[in-house]
Amino acid sequence: MTSEAVRRVQSGSPWEESFGFARAVAAGDRVSVGGTTSFKGTVLYGEGDPYEQTRVAFGNALDALKEFGLGVESVIRTRMYLSHVRDVDEAGRAHKELFDSVRPCATLLVVEGFVDPRILVEVELEAFRGA
Repeated sequence: MTSEAVRRVQSGSPWEESFGFARAVAAGDRVSVGGTTSFKGTVLYGEGDPYEQTRVAFGNALDALKEFGLGVESVIRTRMYLSHVRDVDEAGRAHKELFDSVRPCATLLVVEGFVDPRILVEVELEAFRGA
C-alpha cells in the first residue's frame, strides 16, 4: 500500500505528539480510531459518570471519522475499556443509544486503570468506507 493510500488525522491531544500517534488512520477501505476518552482539550467531560464518559468518548471518536466523510453508519467494530465492572450497564446503555441502528461488532473489557484515574471509559472504533 502506498503512503498516498494511508491518511492520518490528529485530534490535538497532547499525547499524540509526546507518544507519536494519530487519533485515526485510514488505510484502504478501513478507518481505525485509536483509544479515545471523554477529554476535550484539557477538560474531562462526565467526571464520575460512566454513561456520559462513554457517550462523549464515542462522540470524539465519531468526530475523527467525520474527517474522512464517514458517520455512525460506517462503524463496523467498537471496543470499550472500563476501569470498573460496575459501569458495564451504563457504558452499554450509551453504546446502544449510539450504535443500535448499525449494530457493529463490539468488545467490552474491564482493565486495571487509565493514565488519569478520573477516566472511567476509553473507546476505539473501526469503520468501513468501501462500496
